[in-house]
Amino acid sequence: MPPGSLVHIGDFDEEETRISVIDYGRIDLEEPVVETVEDLLKFREKDSITWVCLEGLKNVEITELIGKYFNIHPLVLEDILNTHQRPKFEEYDDYLYIVLKGLSSGENDSSSVDFRVKYEQVSILVLNDFVFTFKERKDDLFLPLVQRIRNSTGRIRSLGSDYLTYALLDTIVDQNFLLLDSMDEQVDDIEEELLTNPTSDTLVAIQRLKRELIDIKRATSPQRELLSAILRSDHELISEKIHIYYRDVFDHVLRITESVDSYRDMLGGLLDIYVSSVSNKMNEVMKILTVFASIFIPLTFIAGIYGMNFEYMPELKWKWSYPVVWLVFITLPTVLIIYFKKKKWL
Repeated sequence: MPPGSLVHIGDFDEEETRISVIDYGRIDLEEPVVETVEDLLKFREKDSITWVCLEGLKNVEITELIGKYFNIHPLVLEDILNTHQRPKFEEYDDYLYIVLKGLSSGENDSSSVDFRVKYEQVSILVLNDFVFTFKERKDDLFLPLVQRIRNSTGRIRSLGSDYLTYALLDTIVDQNFLLLDSMDEQVDDIEEELLTNPTSDTLVAIQRLKRELIDIKRATSPQRELLSAILRSDHELISEKIHIYYRDVFDHVLRITESVDSYRDMLGGLLDIYVSSVSNKMNEVMKILTVFASIFIPLTFIAGIYGMNFEYMPELKWKWSYPVVWLVFITLPTVLIIYFKKKKWL
């Protein structure tokens, strides 16, 4: 298909697109019910900030109409609908385009050490008085920010769309800290299991976490570049006084990246511990088997000698040969066991 063709590509297929709107100023706040894109045009005439959140991207027509009425480039709309984008920041004459991944922990199986991460692409269009967010699914990711706007009359209600964009980025990035807390619990469980009773399931859990960490790093590492590009930008939609807030998000991204790297090293150490634990357990088993073999080798040797069918073996005619052999069979293992314990091999 030619560039700019609008086709939804993603893992979430929400049948209906939910449009929610918050229009606010320093004093006034309005949350109107919006059913069509045309209903958004009336907010252009107001001297306020309008945040439009679309949840569910399967209805391509809604995204296409937003691009038509707000003069958004078709390639940007294509990136919004193709939800396998790398996090990035793009500048245009009248708007900014930001895309990044929202991460959250999925349902964990309580019967085993398991960990799942849900990935959701979040696209943000920043205009002068409008901010559009495009999400793949309906969830409560931005609910704390919505409540903050409802209950606050301070900074977020008095500043512009650039501060709202900061608040959106901060909410998405800080969600990663909750994810890392869940991962920390999983790592602790694996470590405890390694010290008590490591099994093949433990190895599977370690490998699964390592794969998840690779995906997490792939989703979070480009955010550092994204925030750096925003801080370097001199676009009129991002005022100089808001840069300090974006630097705070940049610091959070650095902390998350460092935490992901530390967890990767930690899982590598746990894998080494698992291999060492399995090797030690195998060595213990081999030691016991070697001890038993060492005990029975001389007995087998004696039994082999007197099991030969030679006719002129003098001991075969002795009256006390059988009791003497049994005495040797009992005495020799006893002496060997005492010797092994003295050497601390048992």
